[in-house]
Amino acid sequence: MHGDGATLGQDLNEAERLLQSHYEMNEMVDLNPGREIEQSLSRADNRYTDERSRADISGISSSQVPFMEAAEDDIVYKVYKRRWFGLVQLVLLNIVVSWDVSGLNPKAPISAEEPHQLTFRAQWLSFSAVADTAATHFSTTTSVINWLSTAFLFAFLAAAPLTYYTLHTGGPRLAIITSSILILVGNWLRYGGTRRSPPSFPLTMTGQILIGFAQPFVLSAPPHYSDIWFSPSGRVSATALASLANPFGGALGQLINPFLAPNPGLIPNMTLYVALISSVATLPSFFIPSKPPTPSSPASTHPRPSFRQTFRFLSSNPTFYLLFLPFATYVGLFNSASSLLTQIFSPYGFSDSESGIGGALLILVGLVAAAISSPLIDRSKAYLPLIKTLVPVIALSYLAFVWAPSTHSLAAPYVILSVLGAASFSLLPVALEWLVEVTFPVGPEAGSTIYWAGGQLFGGVFIVISDALKADEGAHPPFHMRRALVFQAVVAMAVVPAALALGWVGGGVRKGRLELDKGTRAVEVDES
Repeated sequence: MHGDGATLGQDLNEAERLLQSHYEMNEMVDLNPGREIEQSLSRADNRYTDERSRADISGISSSQVPFMEAAEDDIVYKVYKRRWFGLVQLVLLNIVVSWDVSGLNPKAPISAEEPHQLTFRAQWLSFSAVADTAATHFSTTTSVINWLSTAFLFAFLAAAPLTYYTLHTGGPRLAIITSSILILVGNWLRYGGTRRSPPSFPLTMTGQILIGFAQPFVLSAPPHYSDIWFSPSGRVSATALASLANPFGGALGQLINPFLAPNPGLIPNMTLYVALISSVATLPSFFIPSKPPTPSSPASTHPRPSFRQTFRFLSSNPTFYLLFLPFATYVGLFNSASSLLTQIFSPYGFSDSESGIGGALLILVGLVAAAISSPLIDRSKAYLPLIKTLVPVIALSYLAFVWAPSTHSLAAPYVILSVLGAASFSLLPVALEWLVEVTFPVGPEAGSTIYWAGGQLFGGVFIVISDALKADEGAHPPFHMRRALVFQAVVAMAVVPAALALGWVGGGVRKGRLELDKGTRAVEVDES
């Protein structure tokens, strides 16, 4: 029996080497790269699976089947309690970076003599919660203050390629440390800019851009982190917890920042408090381990394609495009709708507090729904059915919201925003995890970085378009955003066919990572 185990060990190792050799051969293949990678991985994975099946049929225990290059070691996949330390740190950084760049939105202008208030207020800016106060502090206009939001948007997009490179080569730990350094430096530069006499807007802008560079590193990291540290039964929940911490941080900033700076003289104090909180939150990043001592699953040790192979494979994968359209569109629409929520409500007589409650329902109900749905998906793996259910619900919510403010009743807007938040937040982690499945063996960092960058870009475009569609003072009611709501509904409905086509277009759906992990279990290691 021991001899049989050694023979199987050699065959299993040969299958692993076959996987790597196919990657190297594909570096020299220029024609139809996606099909070549798929075929070669299929052959190698089948060989790998066959050898493990032979071990089961022969009655050989797992202790006689090797893992990777160790011919006599057990195949024992483990998860460690320390994984929660890294996940909590990722949650903290997503909260902090979103708080750094979040704020409330102003009410709609009440007269034509206030044209500076017609410019949009993105939710990604601490100063937008106190835009008029900040403008007074810097002796400028709120239109100039809004350039901080625009700078943040373009900083996110500019940092996306470096984010992918960092995650691909250094893993989540390097991305977390990079983000922490940028957050730390950016916050104190912002504080220095507000504290100087007179206040330095360029220095504040520099700090804001650095914080903008920081966000994609922690926003794109959760799928990669969960892939390395968590077993298949916990990945969706881990990704949801870290990813949804970002809008939660934005909600905190929208709630707290106005109380920290109710007048121009307190702007430096506000940036100081935020800088101190951010500094404390970044320090643990330097103590996060890079990877677990023992893999959490077979997929976590699977060889990854090179940069060149990755983008050639993604560009030839129809499912990648079909999922991108609803994901990036709904992330953009969510950013746009939540940023303009007060301006949507106020023309119909709703108070700022009532608008704020609507925004809170949008986020809090979404968080609760995601907390319930993510563990269920972890167990069922029903990614595609849930995506095809949630996408039409989100689209119909945007369509129904077109008429909600004009009812002059809180019931309709609050119910619709709650449904929209629940569906949007539940969709986000499921889409990111399913993206890893359909693009496997491409690393999780590639798809998540591209998808988040697309969502940020769409969000900026949608905000600008929505602001341009705002009615003028002569409309009834003045400055209403009915046309903007129609625009959002049309865009939301337009991407529904792409989601419904998933699984039908592109030759079916493959679950590469799930197939590789099938039948494996991870043991919880007691590190106490």
